[in-house]
Amino acid sequence: MKSWRITLSLILMYALYYLIPLEYRALWQPDEVRYAEISREMLVSGNWVSPHFLGLRYFEKPVAGYWINNLSQLLFGGNNFSVRFGSVFSITLSAMLVWWLAMQIVRQQRTAWLAAIVFLTSLLVYGIGTYAVLDPMITLWLVAAMCCYWLVVQAETQRQRVLAWLLLGLACGMGFMTKGFLALTVPVVAIVPWAIWQRRFREVLIFGPLAVIAAVAISLPWGIAIARQQPDFWSYFFWVEHIQRFAEKDAQHSAPFWYYLPVLIAGSLPWLGLLPGALLRAGRERNTSNGGLYLLSWVVMPLLFFSIAKGKLPTYILPCFAPLAILLADYAVQSAKAGGRALRANALINLAFGALAALAVWLVLSPWGLSHRPVFQPSEGFKVALGGMAFLFWALMGAVTFIGRGRNWPLAALCPLGIALAVALVIPDKVVSSKQPQEFIQATQKQLEDSRFILSNNSGMASAVAWQLKRSDVDMYEQSGELTWGLSYPDSRDRLVASDRFADWLAAHRRLGNVSLVLKLTDSARDVDPGLPAPDEVYRQQRMVLYYYHQQP
Repeated sequence: MKSWRITLSLILMYALYYLIPLEYRALWQPDEVRYAEISREMLVSGNWVSPHFLGLRYFEKPVAGYWINNLSQLLFGGNNFSVRFGSVFSITLSAMLVWWLAMQIVRQQRTAWLAAIVFLTSLLVYGIGTYAVLDPMITLWLVAAMCCYWLVVQAETQRQRVLAWLLLGLACGMGFMTKGFLALTVPVVAIVPWAIWQRRFREVLIFGPLAVIAAVAISLPWGIAIARQQPDFWSYFFWVEHIQRFAEKDAQHSAPFWYYLPVLIAGSLPWLGLLPGALLRAGRERNTSNGGLYLLSWVVMPLLFFSIAKGKLPTYILPCFAPLAILLADYAVQSAKAGGRALRANALINLAFGALAALAVWLVLSPWGLSHRPVFQPSEGFKVALGGMAFLFWALMGAVTFIGRGRNWPLAALCPLGIALAVALVIPDKVVSSKQPQEFIQATQKQLEDSRFILSNNSGMASAVAWQLKRSDVDMYEQSGELTWGLSYPDSRDRLVASDRFADWLAAHRRLGNVSLVLKLTDSARDVDPGLPAPDEVYRQQRMVLYYYHQQP
């Protein structure tokens, strides 16, 4: 195939995966609407130093990730595409760095391109890379830091070595301003064991302070600015967001040690069949390939670190997929030369996974399926059919890659394409009513726009309303959730209305204008609290409910 055709095919595949679907998937709560609203409020206020959420102080993350999202909204406006494009932009730059590092280590252009493709089409990377969270941004800076250390390894002069260490520090500093001390931990955890094995640890001790100086230099101006604006930021951010989240017994998202094993397995699809061989090969060649060992250390050591930590989320190991993609691509190329046994195994895994997933959708999750509590409702037959077909396409591509003794193995990159294009159309109504409030808000937009006061019992619903209406004065009803810290300040305590005083609050405030109470119930079969004052209008969409109170003189 001519090079221009290959280039055109890659651009088209990238657009189908990472650009075209962005606008047509409704935003998810709580994550996507939260980050959309925080950046919107930054743009409106002009304060790019101190994050605020619904007009309240919000100290869970530093600021650099919001800056990327701010720029995206500035360029593309207030839409779903702009909310997610910051993640796509970051993961795309990460893929370019994967290509560069593969060129430096493997020194084969085809393998480098395949490594970037493997990275972009790995299920965990694609799922998070098109989702509006800060993890793609921190991944970008961590991948950049690890690439900078490889520049250190390759440096031939003292000047080159010093410059590379400074660049590493700048990348770590930006990572720190994106998600905190994690950005400083991961490179250390990955680099130090490799440096010890290669007898370069002394160099780390000598030149490492240069990286620390560079990291401090790039993050200190914002660090001082946020301390001046919000004196409580650093104490909260260090103790609550780091110590409690990762180490204490009551850490957020606590999970067992083996948690990341299934995440790694599922996240490696559609390249899972190559995973064992790629890791074993890198381990066997540790004495002959320092580049392979470097990549292996980058995969394994952070994985162990996060496994030991109490708090766990799938997104934490996203940076590990950059070196893993290079190992997978290189192993696949070598396997193709040796007869393609691993490639045929990978093809069979994709064939089996796609077929079994399609059968699960059609025979278990469907309203006529074996499940006693099916995910889909009887009216969602089209979604069931389309969802099964998306997985059937995965199986078909698995069959295609099996043909020709594994020579077609790169086409495994197309396995998730059916899901990427169909996902916006196949999400069950139960999930929509729980996680995607945009449709509900659009249906009640007139009442919400006419409301002087809006309250919600769920921060995700509140941020979705704020984002849709472009107003941040949505108050909390009954529970504070993740806004507890922001609501604890004296100037914000009146933003939370307790359920036992809501009737009195309503009687006083509806004299000033209409009031909307947006509720998210814990179950679609649950009734709204009968103790609430009777509304003038009610709109309900399974778990989402609007109580609308007209102004009274």
